[in-house]
Amino acid sequence: MEKEANWPGLEGLIPALPKDASNASWHTRHFLDEILIEERIIGTHVADISMRLWGRNFTSPIMMPAFSHLNKAGLDHLPMEEYAQAAKDLGLVNWVGMESDTDYAKIAEVGADTIRIIKPFLDHKKIRSQMDFAVRHQAFAVGIDIDHSIGTDGNIDVVDGEKLGTLTAQDIEGFVKTAHELGAPFVAKGVLSARDAFICEKAGVDAIVVSHHHGRLPFAVPPAMIIPDIKKVSGNMKIFADCSVDDGRDAYKLLALGADAVSTGRAILPGLLKDGTPAVTVKLRQMNNQLKELMGYTGVAALDAFDPTVLWYHGRRLVNIL
Repeated sequence: MEKEANWPGLEGLIPALPKDASNASWHTRHFLDEILIEERIIGTHVADISMRLWGRNFTSPIMMPAFSHLNKAGLDHLPMEEYAQAAKDLGLVNWVGMESDTDYAKIAEVGADTIRIIKPFLDHKKIRSQMDFAVRHQAFAVGIDIDHSIGTDGNIDVVDGEKLGTLTAQDIEGFVKTAHELGAPFVAKGVLSARDAFICEKAGVDAIVVSHHHGRLPFAVPPAMIIPDIKKVSGNMKIFADCSVDDGRDAYKLLALGADAVSTGRAILPGLLKDGTPAVTVKLRQMNNQLKELMGYTGVAALDAFDPTVLWYHGRRLVNIL
């Protein structure tokens, strides 16, 4: 069931996972833990977990998270650059969240294949400026946190003094056009319904991240629960997912349900904050091994061979429930 955190000395930097009924992270963890896996061992192969994305080769579909501001945590090292270094060393997709252009440039110098996610600033000129800066500093894709607009008081959110805004379908279509003119795919991060996924598909979005943004929406549906509906309307759009991807077994379940790749987050955070790149590298290798193990046990030879009928939930095949 729920995985308890035990990170002595890091309590102030890594908040405990709330257990109240409205918390989406708790429900996501609970749902993932109750999905069981059917063995299909006869005739299986050692799995190939390599991934090709937008013309680039990666060693695994398990990606880094879009962390933000970790360099401002008062540590004696630079976590943003350190997990980027782990991504480069392991051949994984790196993500970077809200950072100034100056700070983003320092992270980009590491040389990891990076996707930069930008906040939905009310000032759309700032969004386009950061997209342009990212592409000129080695980002191979750019995107927007489309779900970070409404604050906990029900009004438009303000982050680091920057007023955010909501986005229309026309806005998203315009940002897609900007990204493509810059020569980069566009990612909409924070999609949690087939309705919004369909809008993104019609707008020309290249990929979405199915996510509740570590529980921004109270009672949010777990990404694993909604991915099958989203897949039906996704067309050629890539489906990424995050939230509670704590090990390779979680990654397996999301991939089996239709995700093309997944991002971890809290799983690497304690090691990252304490020991930097080496700890992140160890954790990601462990996650990749767990993914390969389950793929081997279920006859999945490569990422294009997942079968959702292998998943069970409360005595029934999950695909017959969702």
